[in-house]
Amino acid sequence: MTAVDAKVTTRDDSQQEWQTLQRLILPPQEQMDTVPLYVDMGAAAGVRIPKTGFTASDDQKPRTVSSPTPEAHSEDFVSRFSMAARPGDRVSFGTYFNAFPASYWRRWTTVDSVRLSVTTSGTGAIVVYKSNSRGSLQRVDSASVEGQTTTVFDLSLKPFGDGGWYWFDVVAGSGPVVVRGAEWQTSGPAPRRGTVTLQITTLNKTDFCLNNLRLLAQDAEALDVLQEILIVDQGSDKVARAEGFDDVRARLGGRLRVIEQRNLGGSGGFSRGMYEAVANGSDYVLLMDDDIVVETESILRLVTFADRCKTPTLVGGHMFDLYNRTVLHTFGEVVNPYRIQPALPSEDAELGHDFMVSNLRQTPWLHRRADVDYNGWWMCLIPTSVIREIGLSLPIFIKWDDAEYGLRAKERGFPTVSMPGAGVWHVSWVDKDDLVGWQAYFHTRNRAITALLHSPYELGGRVIRELQQDDVKHLMSMQYATVQGRSWALRDLLKGPKHLPGILETKLPEIRKMLSTYTDSMLKPDPDDFPPPRMAKPPRHGQGFRRPNSAMLVPWALKTVVRQLAKPVVEQSKERPQANVPHIDNKWWRMSQYDSAIVSNAEGTGASWYRRDPRTLRRMLAESAKLHADLLTRWRSLSSEYKNALHDLTSIESWRETFNEHTLSDSR
Repeated sequence: MTAVDAKVTTRDDSQQEWQTLQRLILPPQEQMDTVPLYVDMGAAAGVRIPKTGFTASDDQKPRTVSSPTPEAHSEDFVSRFSMAARPGDRVSFGTYFNAFPASYWRRWTTVDSVRLSVTTSGTGAIVVYKSNSRGSLQRVDSASVEGQTTTVFDLSLKPFGDGGWYWFDVVAGSGPVVVRGAEWQTSGPAPRRGTVTLQITTLNKTDFCLNNLRLLAQDAEALDVLQEILIVDQGSDKVARAEGFDDVRARLGGRLRVIEQRNLGGSGGFSRGMYEAVANGSDYVLLMDDDIVVETESILRLVTFADRCKTPTLVGGHMFDLYNRTVLHTFGEVVNPYRIQPALPSEDAELGHDFMVSNLRQTPWLHRRADVDYNGWWMCLIPTSVIREIGLSLPIFIKWDDAEYGLRAKERGFPTVSMPGAGVWHVSWVDKDDLVGWQAYFHTRNRAITALLHSPYELGGRVIRELQQDDVKHLMSMQYATVQGRSWALRDLLKGPKHLPGILETKLPEIRKMLSTYTDSMLKPDPDDFPPPRMAKPPRHGQGFRRPNSAMLVPWALKTVVRQLAKPVVEQSKERPQANVPHIDNKWWRMSQYDSAIVSNAEGTGASWYRRDPRTLRRMLAESAKLHADLLTRWRSLSSEYKNALHDLTSIESWRETFNEHTLSDSR
């Protein structure tokens, strides 16, 4: 350790003013299933081995194996900010919510050093660690503690160019040590604390909304930075009429306002939040989904970070799985510019990381700073100065609104940071399939719009090719309703950008009406609603259907398309399905072998009857080919058209007209 790395004292004799950047937090008693996100017991002992064995190769990602660590005892959590370490135990705060993400502060803010201040009682030791971008753990310093004392460590941020965290462990001696509080601090003149409009867009998620409002009412410090809490209610189950609403509204001290408007989708709801934050003079708008549980400390962390950024910056929180609360959905997202598809920031990152299985100290890829293109609007703080300059969301109802906005901001010099240590628990879509059904229209159209606006490649790179390939896959899977929606998406795209605001409210009802005419989108909850399956001709040798190998995939797919076009449908399959197919097996290369099948949905709440129809297949293949050929031919002119219309589509004035037309009530 060098002098610039750390300096430890047991009291602060300086006259400097210190501001808190991040403080130690602990889970409430009713959320003990989230303990691994806050506290880690024992040493970070483990050995890194390749995933496939002990012989490493360049393309094998290492993983860490270690013996199980002791579990934390709920009775040791003294308060939201205080915890006891039992005699002889080691408690590590090298965790998602309590380690300090040093590389993010170094890269994006004006902070160049921090002070760790830990208040303890009892006899033991504090050990400070850091990591680098490779995930290597390094001991920085330590100090013995006795009685009630505050120990401080002065720490530089210079070594954290590409990644790395700071954290500390507490080791108890012959008696317990109680951590009574800990803070990561910085000195110097404090910036003015930015004011925030926290906005939630909701559609019939009343219970979630009320729960988050109660959580906010319980956290006075988080509530103190909120100028206004705005619920944009676009559903039929109104939040303002729910039992308990009046009570929680009173507890929020006049900060809560509810706007009821017609269903303009996520983009319409979140744009309303942006619009109102600009109008009321807030420094930031904090956009949040309705179906979440918020870690309220995240609000303070996002604002504190944004206040100190070198340039106006969008700062977002991460998303954890609401039903498996130690699982992190993703550590950051970029948009693959050649495909215009979401991607992970690095090849080592993984989707759905479980901190219960591998903690922060044992997971090397989590220590590399993840530089992102956008942050999902489940929780994203946006400076109103950015909104004034680049506008609001595109009027595209749902899907791609957050990604497009992040790309637009980046092109104008406003970065996005997905901030570790700030997050919500959200209903995960990993086990959902929103590429079929009514959402397929919005995925297809809005991905293409994003490509027209932001693709750096000639003719959008792979976008047109992949869109058409996806049509073929859906058709081979007998998902005719989905392909019809995707065809509508391209037809509307080709009409140009001017019609987008006018169909915000009307398009979804049209899609739902269309879906009701296709059996593959008619969901029934009871398996007995369908005839029992029977296969007239069983699979060859009883082996079932297997995915062709990569070398044969293209010719096999072409042969399958020809077969589906030419081969008559087995008569028996018109009256009864040939198989029951679980959602996990609903793959195009498998479904293409059936004439008829009952397929369950991703949520497990029901199933639909897929039926092969060569006539529909021929019509939709021809329509898809024509639409994609038109898109290819007109790509350059459409790109210019959408780019030229972007300012008008996203301007405050344009959205004001939309809101005036669709607002039902405003509790102001």
